[in-house]
Amino acid sequence: MSESFSAVPLPGPGLLGKLMAAVRPEFRVDVFIPAQGELIFGLGSCLVPGCPRQPRTRRLCRGHYYRWQRRGGPDMEAFIADPGPGPVGRTELTACAIAGCRYGAARQGLCVRHHGFWERAGEPEKKNWIAGLPAVADSGHRVCRLSFCTLWAQGKSPFCHNHKSRWYAVGSPDIEEFTRRCEAAGDDRFDFRPLEAKRQLKLELQYALQCRHDERQVNTHSQAVAPVIRLAASGSAGSLLEWPMEQWSEFFASVRGASHDQNGQLAFLRYAHEHLEDLACGSGWETEFPRDVWVLRRLGMEETGARLRFDRIAQPWLREPAKRFVRWRLSIGRSVNQAVVDILALNRFSGFLADLHVAASDLAAVDRKVLERYLADLATDPRSTRTRSRDISSLNAFFHAVRRHGWDETLPASAAYYPDDFPRPDKRLPRALAEQVMAQVEQPANLDRWHNPEGRLVTLVLMRCGLRVGDACNIAFDCIVRDTDGAAYLRYLNRKMKREALVPIDEEVEGEITAQQRRVLQRWPAVGGCSRPRG
Repeated sequence: MSESFSAVPLPGPGLLGKLMAAVRPEFRVDVFIPAQGELIFGLGSCLVPGCPRQPRTRRLCRGHYYRWQRRGGPDMEAFIADPGPGPVGRTELTACAIAGCRYGAARQGLCVRHHGFWERAGEPEKKNWIAGLPAVADSGHRVCRLSFCTLWAQGKSPFCHNHKSRWYAVGSPDIEEFTRRCEAAGDDRFDFRPLEAKRQLKLELQYALQCRHDERQVNTHSQAVAPVIRLAASGSAGSLLEWPMEQWSEFFASVRGASHDQNGQLAFLRYAHEHLEDLACGSGWETEFPRDVWVLRRLGMEETGARLRFDRIAQPWLREPAKRFVRWRLSIGRSVNQAVVDILALNRFSGFLADLHVAASDLAAVDRKVLERYLADLATDPRSTRTRSRDISSLNAFFHAVRRHGWDETLPASAAYYPDDFPRPDKRLPRALAEQVMAQVEQPANLDRWHNPEGRLVTLVLMRCGLRVGDACNIAFDCIVRDTDGAAYLRYLNRKMKREALVPIDEEVEGEITAQQRRVLQRWPAVGGCSRPRG
């Protein structure tokens, strides 16, 4: 079992209770059918107008694709213009042959009522008998409950004769549930019935589906979830957390094939496993700090899915202060990237300390002599000078923090690096563009070579305002401010300095930004100040 999994509590009554409290009633069903138009769970509709089924191949549903193939693969527009009968289950059902009667045909082309009249009349020649009957007037008959059916409801049933028979055939389920299933478009449904014998596993996958719905970030359709449900039902585990993700991946490969990860099936399984770990372990530093692999999402950093791995630091006496060091660095506002750099530096230092020629047993053994030996090893490292300097800087910050905060009083005072210890940086070529190149870029004719106005605007902002590319591409919609004298400024977020900044702009840049704002509002009228137009 992997170390990243070892700190996860084993599934049990505690997790089941959390699942019962977390999974909402609309997801705790045998067959979950998304609401009409719920894009997060759908693939859109078939290209054929009026067909509600999900596309499978060439943007056609399975039925229309097979029909297109049987016709020899004609031009797609010609096929869509004449696709043939509607999808099974959505075609108009046969009504009674009597004029004006909208009851469903039940026997020999007649509804139950008129067939009884015909029998009592001695079963005369049907065509003449039908012609002699007056048309039936519609005196406020109820229509079948299903929206796509126009036949009259049969007796006290909410359905027409045909759909009433179908309702009986499937075991007379709840009326609302049956209606929902019939109204569902094609394959747009998530069937959890294979997990009926595994109550907790069923709740776990329902919880994962609910999380995908609430996050509204990744399109999740039944093609991705249904194989995972069948896979979980076929295994011996009663909970996803009984096996580490590595074991589930191996089981997936053995059942589905090593390269059979179509439509994000394994990705959904991994997603479900991670979110169950989150639910089981909780969030915050109290639960995450003891673990050797930190999931930053559990620490409130929702914008990143990164993990910080301390399990590669072999020495426990080094790993504990390393975790305190990284937690402190994150707490004072250092970036996640910096934390990754620090951990990588400590990983390499840990590997050096594990060498038999060093064999340090605690921080008390990490003195200046050991650090000089490590410097000699770094000098032969093929990585760039900048990367090696970054390692030395991270280690120096670590040693300083250990002494400053009293995390280990045994660390020798000589454990430090000095400016002279850093490798001399390589000479770099000038980063600025040559003046003649800039003159060419600034020419209006060259700027007009952009195939879209957004790219032209970003280029103009980069040249006139001196922004970084990332900052320029993330300018907010309402980005122009004015001072008391009416002068225009561009307001943007300097992500490196983590603060807002203002830079003066001329009339040309202001005009281009205003034009871009108009284009955004024309495309997304309701967006307004919430938009962040991209270059």
